[in-house]
Amino acid sequence: MNAARLAEARDLSVKLFHVVRRMEQDFEAVAASLNLTPLQARTLLDLEQPVPMRDLASTMSCDASNVTGLADRLERLGLIERVPGADRRVKLLSLTDEGMALRGELANRVAARSTLSARLGKAERVQLEALLDKLLAT
Repeated sequence: MNAARLAEARDLSVKLFHVVRRMEQDFEAVAASLNLTPLQARTLLDLEQPVPMRDLASTMSCDASNVTGLADRLERLGLIERVPGADRRVKLLSLTDEGMALRGELANRVAARSTLSARLGKAERVQLEALLDKLLAT
């Protein structure tokens, strides 16, 4: 790769890191407004359906032991519950009705405060989605 192309790649990477950090800050502010930590908020968004704790840990790129403490805290808040899976030895994490309602509110607030929706028009968001899909394709 030539020097100009390396410099271009570096500059784009730095800008992407800045965008990601701004989006993280937006997300942290929304989570705090709902009295959630960012990790608790992310967990609620990731729980679209009941999942084993080990699967959630994999999705969140953390150790299963971290999910146990997180699940305990969310359960105490009445947002999730542990339910038996098909294999009764495996407990699934499932949103309660209160958790589902909060998940919906969280998702709406995240979308409303998103740097993407605030700064990009519809056509630009469609174009960005196509580019991100291309970058994330395996």
